[in-house]
Parts: sequence; C-alpha cells; structure tokens
Amino acid sequence: MSIIQEFKKFAMRGNVVDLAVGIIIGGAFGKIVSSLVADVIMPPIGLILGNVNFADLAITLKEAAGDKAAVTLNYGSFIQSVVDFSIVAFAVFMLIKGINSMKKKEEEAPAAPPAPTKEEVLLTEIRDILKNK
Repeated sequence: MSIIQEFKKFAMRGNVVDLAVGIIIGGAFGKIVSSLVADVIMPPIGLILGNVNFADLAITLKEAAGDKAAVTLNYGSFIQSVVDFSIVAFAVFMLIKGINSMKKKEEEAPAAPPAPTKEEVLLTEIRDILKNK
C-alpha cells in the first residue's frame, strides 16, 4: 500500500474527521467568546468599577528608556482571559451535561428480554406436547 493511500485511509476515519470538525468549531467558538467578553461583558463591568478599561490595567516594572519599550505586567488582560475561560468552561459544562442527560434517557429505555435458550425452547415444546395428550 502506498503512503498516500495509507494516509488517505487514516485521514478519512470517522474519529479524525470528527476531531478536525471539533477543533475548527472550537476555534470559532473561542473567538466568539473572546469578543463577547471583551466587547460586551467587560465594558459594563469597567463602567461599574469607575471607567476602568481592563485591557489597560498593568503594573510597570521598568519604565521605557530610549528605544526600549516599558516592561509591564498586564494583569488586566489576565483578568479578561480568566473571564473568557470561565465562559468557555461553563458552555462546555452545559454541553456535556446535555449530552449526559440524553445518554441517561437512552439507558433508561427498557432492554428487550433475552431470547429463550435452546433448552428453554425444547422444554416448552415438551410441555406443549404433554398438554395435548
């Protein structure tokens, strides 16, 4: 088998394709959540806290000198990332919770009774023959 055919077989397995779709959707979802946090959630929180822009919150460790930029500790961006993560984690939690509840419904469905064994079938036939005599 050539390497190209082997790779095609590997890439077209269901798990690989599902994983690729999940990664693409996850990346897009991450961008949506980042925009939600940066553009919708954080501005009102900053307004409530006295016109604070979280992206600008930083501690200057070393002032700018000449051509060298200032060294800053950007804790506002970190706070924004924590809020991003919290929203994504909550959304994933709700998704998993929904999937698990659907699985429980499938498990709760009663299983079909098992088919009788050969011995049971034979005994039933003997019983029916004896009843007819």
